[in-house]
Amino acid sequence: MKAVVITEPGDPEVLQLKERNKPVPGKNEVLIKVRAAGVNRPDLAQRLGQYPAPEGVPADIPGLEVSGIVEQLGETVKTWEIGDQVCALIAGAGYAEYVVAPASQCLTIPEGISLEEAASLPETFFTIWNNVFDKGKFRAGDKVLVHGGSSGIGVAAIQMIHALGGRVFTTAGTDEKCRACKTLGAEMAINYRQEDFEEKIKNHLNGAAIDIILDMVGGDYTLKNIRLLAKKGRLIMINAMQNKIGEVDLIRMMKNELVLTGSTLRPQSVAYKGLIATQLMAQIWPLFPDKIKPFVHTAFPLAEAHRAHRLMESSRHIGKILLLV
Repeated sequence: MKAVVITEPGDPEVLQLKERNKPVPGKNEVLIKVRAAGVNRPDLAQRLGQYPAPEGVPADIPGLEVSGIVEQLGETVKTWEIGDQVCALIAGAGYAEYVVAPASQCLTIPEGISLEEAASLPETFFTIWNNVFDKGKFRAGDKVLVHGGSSGIGVAAIQMIHALGGRVFTTAGTDEKCRACKTLGAEMAINYRQEDFEEKIKNHLNGAAIDIILDMVGGDYTLKNIRLLAKKGRLIMINAMQNKIGEVDLIRMMKNELVLTGSTLRPQSVAYKGLIATQLMAQIWPLFPDKIKPFVHTAFPLAEAHRAHRLMESSRHIGKILLLV
């Protein structure tokens, strides 16, 4: 098969299309003939040598989510059949013509969504469920601040939270991105390059506060986030793109019983990811396509993965970037 290989750590041009052996599914896995693969920021970190693949996963092929057709079943798999169309969360090696995935981490294609579009769903939707709904204990009526609202994570988070009865506030880097966030369901979208998000949200809420903050920025956002949180509010970190060091007001944290937490999805167990898949199928998939839709910015041929990485690094996109096989 053909696969996009990281020939050495470095710039996007180190991504090269190479020949690799087709993988063989384990007893609890399926072999997927890939139609499309999602591009995510962890892929960029892996390309730079900063996010190694877990044991047993090809270290030189990035890609954490795919869509495609089930071509072979592991010996114990009973939940899927050859020919089924699925999208799947994987631990790596998705930039390829074929990939293996745990059967429990595969999902059906939501109603009204194309097989290609479905590749944009697993990594972001699993991440948001894990952090906002599981760790964050979201309830209808919660006020949720999502930083990076126009990112792949952001466009999914806005829709999921809004569809399940939350009030969404978000930040983005241009007026165009802010408008896109509002069309997806954000009550307020703040251009962080022009306005102070803490001040704008405080004025808008007139004394109320935020229940959950999903942050991928870190750095000097940290103290602002803490000042925005309501009593027993939850600050959840999923990246630290600005800086991994942030200032924390410990007294405010204690007085307001705040929770500061975070996670990465890749190291989680197959069993836990399978539970998330079950929750998504039950509670989120029925909301497609009326209340939730994929938001794909553009797609590149598999051989042009370097262009996809260049675009993601530029942050000029709104929503997801795909590779088509």
